[in-house]
Parts: sequence; structure tokens; C-alpha cells
Amino acid sequence: MKKITILGSTGSIGINTLSIIKKHPNFFKVIALVANTNVKMMLKQCELFSPDWVAMRDEQAANILRKQIKVKKINTQVLSGEKDICYLAALEETDQVVAAIVGMAALLPILSAIHAGKTILLASKESLITCGDLFMKALASNGAKIFPIDSEHSAIFQVLPLNIQNKIGLTDLTKCGVDHIILTGSGGPFYHFSDSDLSYVTPNQTCAHPNWSMGKKISVDSATMMNKGLEYVEAKWLFNALELEIKILIHPESIVHSMIQYCDGSLLAQLSIPDIRIAISYAMFWPNRINTKINFVNLSKIKNLTFFEPNFIQFPCLKLVIDAFNHGPADMIVLNAANEIAVSAFLNSQISFTQIYQINIETLTSACFSRPNCIEDVLEIDKKSRILAKKKVYHFSKI
Repeated sequence: MKKITILGSTGSIGINTLSIIKKHPNFFKVIALVANTNVKMMLKQCELFSPDWVAMRDEQAANILRKQIKVKKINTQVLSGEKDICYLAALEETDQVVAAIVGMAALLPILSAIHAGKTILLASKESLITCGDLFMKALASNGAKIFPIDSEHSAIFQVLPLNIQNKIGLTDLTKCGVDHIILTGSGGPFYHFSDSDLSYVTPNQTCAHPNWSMGKKISVDSATMMNKGLEYVEAKWLFNALELEIKILIHPESIVHSMIQYCDGSLLAQLSIPDIRIAISYAMFWPNRINTKINFVNLSKIKNLTFFEPNFIQFPCLKLVIDAFNHGPADMIVLNAANEIAVSAFLNSQISFTQIYQINIETLTSACFSRPNCIEDVLEIDKKSRILAKKKVYHFSKI
């Protein structure tokens, strides 16, 4: 039986992970759950899974949860704050840590899990986006493992040889005959929109992804294609890939989740209906597969599988991420921070959809930071970048 801690249990990834555990109670034991403020959902999860520990990032939420757990007579200890979350991420008894916290809040807990030598099922991109070099060095020196549970990275992972899967992030893919990786993306809800149309889209339109059910922040990132750029960076770290070894294709049907072109001419792809539980269950049960009872792809009913190259003019955030990564880690930290602030402002109707890119690029060009050498440097750059981005939001909201 594998013992699991879920960082971000009340979000989409966390809820789907727990749905798999519920169907396979003999294979998994929930040791700890972590969330931010969603007391109602966390209380329900405590009733269903009886974790030993729970941590809420928000102290007020933790206090409310403590009272409700006491009334329900649930034998779960409630902690709060970042320090306690990091403690739960590194619990000695835990085998797998599902990292599904959104944003920079994931950084220190994931690092704690790496230092504790855990197997990390990674959905939180920020750890690799902002300090991939630091995390990969920690991964190598602490015997930890990372299994991706984003659909695209899981697809690549699944079509790699098993011995390479066991060394993800720590080996050269060219040694197993990989020529290049092909990341696919749906293009979000607006890939067919004109520039003028994009200026007037609403948060509700933006969060209505045509194929996937996701949280609001990642839905906006999918619509700007910022998310595909972040996945490009994550793939470079996870698969130790050079710039020419990763290509991006838009695939509106979301059936082919990514591909690997091998040097002998073979093109291997992972196909499935768009359901994140497939990627999560593969990582949870690795190296085995289970019957997920999820519908199979019916190729006879699929009329088209289309692919085309992304339009950097229509989706400038995608190109912005690639350029920022090539410029250095400080730029990636700045851009990630600016984007989080910009997306939040858009969701709160402070700025327009197209102004997300404007805030991102203006924050990036206004900032000037040295290369970070430690996690403290990363957090300091992130903090200052957010302050700068908020000033940009204020300026655009007054236009």
C-alpha cells in the first residue's frame, strides 16, 4: 500500500487524485492533505479519507476547520501556514507526494519533498519554471523522483523506455534514440479568434475550455497559450532537452497528448480522451497500468486529427515564455510572477484579455535581476516582480 500526501487537495488535480484513491482503497492510504482556504471541501475530504494530517495555508481557515473536525469527531490533526505545509511534504511515512498547488506557493513544499527523497507526482509547474536548475540538482543529490501528471508531459513520459522513465530529468534522451519531443496543445478556446475579437473576451468565455475541465488560472493560461510556453520550459527540465529537441503543435481535438520522434523515423504518441485521471493514475500506479474505467478513444468515430504550428503573433505570450527561458532564469521568475498578477487582474475584470500580454512584457522589460543562486534569491525576485506587475495593472486599469 502506497502512502500519499496531496498538496492542493481541493483543486482539480487533487480532487481527481482522491477519486482514483476512492476506487482503489486497498492500494493507497491518504496520510496528509494540504489546501489554502477551501474549508468546506477539505472537511468533506477528511470525512471520506481520514488523513492523519491536514494543513491549511490560511490560518483563519485552519481555525474554522479545527472546530468543524472536532464537532464531527474526526481524528485528524490540523496545521497551518507554509512551514507546516513543508513539514507535511516531507513526512517520513509518505511514499508519494502529489504536487498540485497553484503558483509559487508550491515552491518550498516541493523542495522539502525533494530533500526528503520522495517520489513527486508533479502538476505544479512553477518549481521547474522558476528554478529548474536548483531543483534538478536537489533531485540528483537526494534520490528523489519526479513523475509528471500534466497530460502532455505524462504522454511523453509514457512513450519513453521504462529504464529512462525511472531516471526522468537526470538522463540524456538522445542516448535512447530520441530526436525530438512534440508538445501538443489544444490552442484553447480562442485559437480561431481575430486580434480584435480577443480584446473583448470575458473571463467566463476564457475559462470555458472546449476540451478540458481546469481551474480558472490554468484556463486563462491555456487561452493565452502562456501555459504551452510554461509546459515547453517544464519539458526542457523534465526531459533534459535542448532547444532544437522540442517542437510545439496545436492539436484542437486534444486526443494526441504529445509525441516523441525517434531517430529511426518512428513517431510514438500517447492518445486518449481528454481526462486528467489517465495521467494521474499512470504516475500513481507506475510502472503498472490499471483499468481506470475511463472511455477509450474510438478512432472510427473521430473525423479528424489536425495539427498546425502555433501563431506567435496571435498568441505572443507563447513566444514571450520561450524567449524569457533562453535569456535566463531571472527572466522566467519575473515573467511567471507578472503573469500570475495579470491573470488575477483579468479574472477580477481589472484589465482586458490582451492586456495580460502587455503587463507581462512591460514587467519583464522593466525588471533587471542577477541570476539567482539559491531559493532565497528566487523568492526575492518573485516578490519584487509582483510589486512591479501590480503597478502595471494599476496603470492599465486606469486607461
